[in-house]
Amino acid sequence: MKKFEILADMTCDLGREFTEKYDLRLLPGHLKFPGDVEMTAFVEWKDIAKEEFYASLKKDPDGFSTAPPNSREFADAMEEVVKNGTPLLVMTISSGISGAYGFAVTARDSVLEKYPNAEISVVDTMRFGPGFGLMVVYAAMLREEGKTLSEVTEYLENNKNRFHQAGWLDDLSFVAKKGRLTHAKAFFGTLAGVKPIGEFDYNGLTTVIGKAKGTKAAYAALLDYIEKTVENPEDQIFFIAQTNRMPQAEEYRRLIDEKFHPKAIFINDVFPSCGINIGPGLMAAYYIGKPISQDLSEERAILESFMGKGE
Repeated sequence: MKKFEILADMTCDLGREFTEKYDLRLLPGHLKFPGDVEMTAFVEWKDIAKEEFYASLKKDPDGFSTAPPNSREFADAMEEVVKNGTPLLVMTISSGISGAYGFAVTARDSVLEKYPNAEISVVDTMRFGPGFGLMVVYAAMLREEGKTLSEVTEYLENNKNRFHQAGWLDDLSFVAKKGRLTHAKAFFGTLAGVKPIGEFDYNGLTTVIGKAKGTKAAYAALLDYIEKTVENPEDQIFFIAQTNRMPQAEEYRRLIDEKFHPKAIFINDVFPSCGINIGPGLMAAYYIGKPISQDLSEERAILESFMGKGE
C-alpha cells in the first residue's frame, strides 16, 4: 500500500512537536506587520515573543494582516510530492474565512495537467487554528493505521462537522472587526465579566451560542456542554487553544482531564496566521463529538438548559 503525504496550510497552528511526530508538511502563508513589514507565516516564536506580538496586536490591530498561500505556491508544494508518484492529501483552512481552499483547488487542477496520473485530494476543513490542526492530526493517525488516501479523505468529508469548539473569547469586538463575527454580537464582549461561548458553525466561522457571567460559571458551562456533545472522550486527543491565556488554559486542561480522562490533552499556541484575526483572549477546547446542528439550535439549547439551572 502506498503511503501518502499530508500537506496543510500553516493556519492549522501545529508546531514542530506535531509536524515531526506525524510526518506533516506545512505550507506558509503571508503576514504583514505594522510599518508594512512583510514576512512568511511561522509556527515558532523566533522573531517576536508571544507576549510582545499580542500586546502589539491589541494596540494596533489594523496594522496587521494575513494572506494565504497563492495558487502558484500551492502548486509548487504539490508538485514536489506527486512528481515522485506519491499520493497527496491537502487540507486547508475554512473557505468561510479564507481563499486558501480555492487556491488549492486551482493548483491541483494545474498540477494534474502536468501529472495526469497524480493522486491529489483537497479538503476544505471548515475549521481554523487548533480545530483545523486536530483534524490534521486525526488524518495522520488514520494514515498510520493503514488507511488509504481515499479512505482518509472520505472520513474527513463525512466527519468534519463533528469537530467541535468549546471555549470563550474575552473580547468579541476584535474578531468582529476582523470579519470573523458579526458586529451585532460584539457587545457581549464589552460587558464586564461576561464570557461569550462559541462553537463552529456551518459557514466555517465561530458563532456565539451563549454566555456565562464569570470565569467559574464559564468553566462549568463548558464542561456541561462538552459532556453533552462529546463521543467516547476516553479514546480521544483534545486540543486547547489559548492566545495569551495560559493560566486559564491550564485550568481548563485540569478540569477536562479530571472529568473526561482523554488519551491526551495538548495546549496549543495560536500563531500569527490565525492570531492576527482572533486577537488576545481566546481559551477553547477542540474535540470530536456529535454532528453540529445546521442552525446551532441544539447547541444553544444545551447552554440555555445549563444556565437555567442557575449556575
